[in-house]
Amino acid sequence: MKKLKAQDYLLKSVDCDEDAGGLPVVRNGAAGIDLGSEIHWVCAPRVDGAGREVARFGATTPELERMAAWLKERKVETVALESTGVYWIAPHEVLERHGFELVLVNTRELGRVPGRKKTDRVDCKWIQRLHSCGLLMGSFRPGEAVCMLRTLVRDRSTLVAEAADWLRRMQKSLDQMNVRVHRAVSDIDGLTGMAIMRAIVQGERDARQLAKLRNWRCHKSEEEIAEQLSGHWREDHLFSLRQALKMYDSIQERIGEYEREILKKLTEMETEQSRGQDVPKLNNTKKGKEIKSRGEEPMRQALYRISGVDLTTIDAISVGTVQVVMSEYGPDLSRFATEKQFVSHLTLAPNKPMSGGKAVTKKKRRGTASTRVAAALRMAALSMSRSQTALGAYYRQIARRIGGDVAVFATARKLATLIYRLLRWGQPYIDQGAQAYEMQYQARRIATLTATAQQLGYELTPKPCPA
Repeated sequence: MKKLKAQDYLLKSVDCDEDAGGLPVVRNGAAGIDLGSEIHWVCAPRVDGAGREVARFGATTPELERMAAWLKERKVETVALESTGVYWIAPHEVLERHGFELVLVNTRELGRVPGRKKTDRVDCKWIQRLHSCGLLMGSFRPGEAVCMLRTLVRDRSTLVAEAADWLRRMQKSLDQMNVRVHRAVSDIDGLTGMAIMRAIVQGERDARQLAKLRNWRCHKSEEEIAEQLSGHWREDHLFSLRQALKMYDSIQERIGEYEREILKKLTEMETEQSRGQDVPKLNNTKKGKEIKSRGEEPMRQALYRISGVDLTTIDAISVGTVQVVMSEYGPDLSRFATEKQFVSHLTLAPNKPMSGGKAVTKKKRRGTASTRVAAALRMAALSMSRSQTALGAYYRQIARRIGGDVAVFATARKLATLIYRLLRWGQPYIDQGAQAYEMQYQARRIATLTATAQQLGYELTPKPCPA
């Protein structure tokens, strides 16, 4: 591409009165933008309303401000732009601040249209034409406050993944010295595991002294733990362990700073109705104690105050899962008219396209927000495999019939519907229990079998129970 000079970034308007006929215009004040790393091409109606015109602007902030002024001069109300890499973020934020209605279009939908010459100038005209005819569907993007919260939560999750990576490196150094901390305790990042690793870094080598750091809640005795903690203590592995622990502690400090900033942002997003209110106590006392023991109660209180509902009342939904949902979609789900639309956007709706009576392989639609929330709901669903709740019974019933993978998917979908109902309509979640769900399932099976037998001319008779 030819390198542009500074004077080439100046506004250059070109008349383009030619319009493709046959498509009715339903939105007169519509504009289209083809984005790039250095140049943005914009097509909008002319000031006098006779046709359209194209202009190009640079990618700098002053040029984006000029673009907004140019669009306002032409009385543009809504703007469509492609989601091209990260180039759309700055124009989107500038135009959103100026009050334009923005439609962020997936580039795949525009790239499949044949019969047009592929240039940036033609692309912006094509986007404007389709948008003025109401043929473009915008991607979901929450409000500015939720976007700021989303950035913090995503960066925090990146740090959590990095901390887990350094934790694996610590375990590798311990394994090379045959110090089997992961065999002595279930979690090396728990209270006992971290106490043992810190003592090793500080110079302790006696396995019995290390075993005395055992927390009272550990299932194994001091003798069992000491048996796993005898190693050969090579200096190079000890040095690697020491450095990995320092990196782990540094990342944990950064995570703490992110959590404080997230709490600050949540405080700014509090609603008037919920400001100053405390979240009601959970009916599941065990879950409430676990939340407090992990130090997540302040986050739970803050999430309650921005939505007015407590999503942790739903079984399997933790504070971390609620944080992901709120940071990706926000507390307002009114943009999804039904729960089916919300589930479909999460890519949790079953979809099996058919052609000629056969199933057709179709790639799943990917999206950053939907992927993160769907992954969090799948992890939550997986924790229901042994739960003595209605959701746990639902998971096991699906797993028996179809398999564990389908059970995770189906339970995640059910969790999504419960979240939607609670956030959108305030419908509370009530657990009827595993036994009640199993009885209802058996009743439905009996009713189905009875109807089938009657259609075939038979009658079902219950088998007498043995004395």
